[in-house]
Amino acid sequence: MCLAIPAQVIALKKDQQALVNVGGVHKEISLVLLAENIKVGEYVLVHVGFALSKLNEEKAKQTLADFAQMLKQ
Repeated sequence: MCLAIPAQVIALKKDQQALVNVGGVHKEISLVLLAENIKVGEYVLVHVGFALSKLNEEKAKQTLADFAQMLKQ
């Protein structure tokens, strides 16, 4: 089973790289698999260091809240 996690882009870097925030942890990821332009502040779905798709803010925040709720149980 694979898990992709919503992450907010906090900085764009050269060579299709970005710095994202995942629950307070900053991680550098690749944007090479995305056809669309990503801007700082937007959310992407990340799996093994690659952004797989752009995600709207509402869905990203709901998914992160769902993960947090699961961890409490």
